[in-house]
Amino acid sequence: MTIAPPTEVDAAIAALRAQLCTLHAELTRYQLVIWTAGNVSARVPGTDLMVIKPSGVSYDSLTPEHMVVCDLEGRPVSGELAPSSDTAAHAYVYRHMPDVGGVVHTHSTYATAWAARGEPIPCVLTMIADEFGGDIPVGPFAVIGDDSIGQGIVATLAQSNSPAVLMRNHGPFTVGRTAHDAVKAAVMLEDVARTVHISRQLGTPVPIGTDDIDRLHRRYQNVYGQGGA
Repeated sequence: MTIAPPTEVDAAIAALRAQLCTLHAELTRYQLVIWTAGNVSARVPGTDLMVIKPSGVSYDSLTPEHMVVCDLEGRPVSGELAPSSDTAAHAYVYRHMPDVGGVVHTHSTYATAWAARGEPIPCVLTMIADEFGGDIPVGPFAVIGDDSIGQGIVATLAQSNSPAVLMRNHGPFTVGRTAHDAVKAAVMLEDVARTVHISRQLGTPVPIGTDDIDRLHRRYQNVYGQGGA
């Protein structure tokens, strides 16, 4: 019997499965999730496929082989386990935001507390201006299991520079050019959510002006780091 050599798509899926296993460990390292809650997904470049965490599997036991490949309607096409209960939401984001290559959902404590209040996180820190480009918005309440959450994410982020949205009474979702970028946004979101909460215990935080927010955001997105000027 002749075994066909792996295709470029096969290789991309294998690489993403390994990467997602590593990125899920970052969620636990930064204490953004508990038990089996939360998930990271990645778009398979050049295809109508995505890779996502399986439903209800412990982070400690996750392996690359556990990751589930789905089409962009959320239907599993490869993998032995059922995909995350948030798969339909992730798939909706990929269908309607073609520049997004990664989506993350957590129930991180402080960001989720803001979501429970239904209140945007105000842009009172340079880190918020840098990463989120203004206030971190709140999305509508939506039930879990269909693409209602995805609809809320897309509609909310269409009106914002932010890669993060606080889905009301649920928790944060972040997006990025890659899954790594989306995880980074999730980590930074929880940090600023905590800091702004603490600042409000001390008094009224001072907002940053719109022009300064725009300048900070442009610098961070285009100049900061080794890829900048």
